[in-house]
This record gives sequence, structure tokens and C-alpha cells, in this order.
Amino acid sequence: MLKTASLPDIILTVVKNKGTEPPFSGEYDDFGASGTYLCRQCGLPLFRSQDKFHSGCGWPSFDEEIPGNVRRKMDADGMRTEILCKRCEAHLGHVFAGEHFTLKNTRHCVNSLSLDFVSDLNVKETEEAIFAAGCFWGVEYYLKKLPGVLKTEAGYTGGQKKNPSYEDLCTGSTGHYEAIRVLYDPEKIHYEQLTKYFFEIHDPTQTNGQGPDLGEQYLSVIFYYDDEQKKIAQNLIKQLENLGFRIATQLLPVSPFWRAENYHQDYYAKTGKQPYCHRYEKKF
Repeated sequence: MLKTASLPDIILTVVKNKGTEPPFSGEYDDFGASGTYLCRQCGLPLFRSQDKFHSGCGWPSFDEEIPGNVRRKMDADGMRTEILCKRCEAHLGHVFAGEHFTLKNTRHCVNSLSLDFVSDLNVKETEEAIFAAGCFWGVEYYLKKLPGVLKTEAGYTGGQKKNPSYEDLCTGSTGHYEAIRVLYDPEKIHYEQLTKYFFEIHDPTQTNGQGPDLGEQYLSVIFYYDDEQKKIAQNLIKQLENLGFRIATQLLPVSPFWRAENYHQDYYAKTGKQPYCHRYEKKF
């Protein structure tokens, strides 16, 4: 699944225009968790954490790739070797040999902005969904419980303002919604199951927000990546309407997803609190 439409400009500058993030600025430079690094543009697994090492260069370094998932080609400067995602051609960085950092004598120098990370060492494929259902704290709390969900990220999407802050959103003038980006393993959970659960953890009939949170940023929205996701969502809405629900959920094509501030990520896990406007209710 190509996710280009949901990528902010800062990421597109790297993956599409072959830019380079400043050294020592990336999220995954000084990062040592166990798991898998994915292509940020299409979700293909590229590197495993056991192949990551500290080179001191300022960018994530790996001495081995997942076989068959990284392509090499001569850089435009005629001197370096560029590395790209084999599936979607996203620019990753460059590969170097002969530096003797590790026994494999290879360094894949990769931009953090070209990567996603999930805490799963065996994942072979990933897909993505974006949902808005009121306060993203509660939506994330419930979505993380689903087997097969690899990663969730709170953020802002649907509006025109670039790189919005939470304070911007609270003005009600950005056009953005509080939303959750979900990376999942399609071998363990299907988009239809994920979307059913989305409908069951909030009130999709409320037209002015969610629970006590009122305003355009709290509306119910499914952001679809392709016709398949759209058709699945439409079918589920029809099922609910046939059961007597008056569904207010909007279906919108994906637009750039801006990650929210760090304190919004995994909010309830950090604070030990419980969701105040979300709960699970079986509907199907």
C-alpha cells in the first residue's frame, strides 16, 4: 500500500525528492528497541533491530538488510550507492563498504524519516489505516488492544494547515481532526475487522463530536487509502444502518497525517488513567 498521500512534506522531501535529514536529528538514530524497521511510504519491512549498530555518523546504521527488500543503484553524484525500498522506490539513504564498523563491513546509512518502527521481529508485511473517533487518547487506548495491531500514532489530519499544534486544533479553525494512524499485520487482522472495532469503540451516530468533547476536531471519520478500504467501510455502514443506527461517520480520502506532540502518544498508558468518552459496545 502506497502511503504517499498521507505523508507530510518533511517526509516527502526525503522519500520522494531524495533529501537528507540533518545528522543526529532523526527519531531512530539513538534508538535501540527490538523490532523491525519498515518503509515509511509502503510499509515493507527493510531492516531488523539485531542488524542495527551505532556508527556515530548521525543516522541509523544497519550492517544487513532484509534479503530482497532493498535495492541499490548508483547515486546521481556518480560516487555513492543509493539504497531504495525495493517495492515503492522510496529513497532510504546510502550504503557504504570497507569502513570496518562491524564484521559484515557494511553500513546502510538510513534517514529516520524514511522509516517506521514496530516492536515485532517477525513481521513480513504491514498495512495502514487512519481513523478519527473523538479524543485520540481513547481511540488509541482501544485500538492498541487488538491482536495484529503493530503500532498506533496520535495525530492531526483532514485539514489544510501544515504542521499544526494541539493549540491550533483547539481553535477549531484548522479543518483537522484528532486521528489515529494504525499499522497492522494483515496476516493477523483484516481491515474489515479493524474497522468493525472502530465502530464499536465510539458512538458513530453522534454528529457534533464524541461524548462531552464537541467540535469539528472530534467528529467520526474513516480516511481511506484506496477503493477497497472505501468499499469495506461503506458496506459496514450499510450493515449498521440496517440494524437501525443513523451513522454520522464521514468517509474521506487520506490527506497528510501530522504526528501529534509526544505527550499525546500512548497518553493513558503514561498516565494510568482511563478513557472518559470511549467504551467498547458490540454492534455487529
